[in-house]
Amino acid sequence: MATAKPLLPEAQMGPAEKLLDLVLSSSAHLWHNRPGIEVNGTWAARPRKGAPRPKNAVDVEPGLHVSAAVRLYEKLLDIYRLNVDLMSHFASYALVETDWRDLKVATAALMLVQSRSGQPVKEDDGSVAFYDDDLRQLGEAMLLFYEKKSARMMTPKAILRVAQLLEEPQIAALNRKAGFGDPASKKAPLGRWKRVAQKWLEYREKNPAMLKGLVKAGFKETIKDLARKCGYKPENQSFFEILGWKQKQSAAGHRSVGLGTLKFEKQERFDGLSEAEICEAIETQRLTYKDVVGRLPKDVGLTPAIMAAVLPSLSDKDLRILTPTLEELGLMADAEIRARWEKAVSTATDQRALNIAKNVKNKEIREKLEEAADHAARAAVTEATKDVDVRVMFLIDKSGSMQGAIEQSKDALTKILAGFPAEKVNIATFDTMGTVLRPKAPTRAAVQHMLKGINADGGTVHGAGVRALHGADVRFPPGSRLVVIVVGDEAGEAGDQFARAFNECGYTVSAMAMLVSVAGHGARGNTVRTCSAFMKVPFSEVNVAQFDDPYQVTRVLKALLDAPVAVGAAPQIGWVDRVMKTKLLELKS
Repeated sequence: MATAKPLLPEAQMGPAEKLLDLVLSSSAHLWHNRPGIEVNGTWAARPRKGAPRPKNAVDVEPGLHVSAAVRLYEKLLDIYRLNVDLMSHFASYALVETDWRDLKVATAALMLVQSRSGQPVKEDDGSVAFYDDDLRQLGEAMLLFYEKKSARMMTPKAILRVAQLLEEPQIAALNRKAGFGDPASKKAPLGRWKRVAQKWLEYREKNPAMLKGLVKAGFKETIKDLARKCGYKPENQSFFEILGWKQKQSAAGHRSVGLGTLKFEKQERFDGLSEAEICEAIETQRLTYKDVVGRLPKDVGLTPAIMAAVLPSLSDKDLRILTPTLEELGLMADAEIRARWEKAVSTATDQRALNIAKNVKNKEIREKLEEAADHAARAAVTEATKDVDVRVMFLIDKSGSMQGAIEQSKDALTKILAGFPAEKVNIATFDTMGTVLRPKAPTRAAVQHMLKGINADGGTVHGAGVRALHGADVRFPPGSRLVVIVVGDEAGEAGDQFARAFNECGYTVSAMAMLVSVAGHGARGNTVRTCSAFMKVPFSEVNVAQFDDPYQVTRVLKALLDAPVAVGAAPQIGWVDRVMKTKLLELKS
């Protein structure tokens, strides 16, 4: 994936600029559960047998994608080095304000090993003047954060992955180089991970209902791995009984807990049971979908009745993911199940439903899944603009230099434009002439229809799009904030000429953003960047290829609309200011 060249040289980017760049251009996933390939440092699904394979592709096994992990961790380390306070607030923000699971893992890992750990600061005579801030406690608080029914706290898998990330040799080398561990040690610096993992397990052992809930949710083997890695010693054998974990004496003969007769709740297969008996067992034992699917007899399988019986245990996210299964079993025709599914669709916070829709046959169901993606975009726009009246101007480059890139631009715009209320967004294309576009309805189909006829041809004058909107009587109410988002390759007129178009039309721009779309290895201009610098307004950029990631769409929209970081000027930093206002997590006793 091509990375857009930032406005400032790397050496001149401050921590705020680097933080926004991290959010706008970093991969959402570090771990992948299926085999993949790496092409120029980017992970992709391994092509099916017989499908063309990209040049220079390297096979990647399931698990941690090391290249992406190293890139993300290097960026976090750089921000930490430049501004520890910003990094601390961002770690808290990542946990309580985002659904970016792997970012939580990476930031928690950094905070657990970084060097600010409450050391004494001494006077010249050797007496202790005060103690430094203990920021490792923030890392501990991230792992121990608990909020009933919250999806933001870290799962057992995430806690285990913190250690796995820190043990990765390239990450360990970065930490040693940063001074976070003994440079001569062969062991990877883990900071306080072992202690906090033991504390996490101890709390759940003392609250068996929580431990049973995690086992029911499918984390049994993960908790076993977690206990092994941190060397946890339970206080009584009920811990092993809940996990169904047989014990044997160690070679040193020092074990004393779990060696007696353990009373396991047997999770026997349903072999020999009828469909009705299986459904009865599901209801009386309150079994979950994960409990059931691995125990079904081959001659019964997953039937509509069994699926209906486990539906109460499924989350909204599970329901969206299992849409193809529900369709195949004919359950989407059931009014009650359909109503529950449609409610789940309306709560989507990412655009993963677009990928699920590819495996659905029914047109109406596909359209509903697309609505889920649109809902996620609308929710992101609403969240980012809840405190300020934000108006957005999209300017789409359709000049000749966009041949080969225009289709990718259309795809990205389809994913994001349906998230904007019609009265809040104005759209124009431009070559040497501007054309105003208006979707006929606030739907994905209407956006696709609006963009369908755009073809790349002609010269490039960004200001033509601005003047076309002004000629169509587009005006913005006093007190509103105008964010201009340009889609293209930035090739065109000089930046000061582009800026002049806004001034001549009486538009006061609050921030500018660039969705970079370059054909092949085509040239990249600098019209928008120099325009923003000339007007002294915030500027940010993201490559349109980032919108292939269903989780990145909402994340980018929030960051772009929440006042991008100012470059070459010093206005209020919106999104970063929100990060700094996030209360630091505290370690509860």
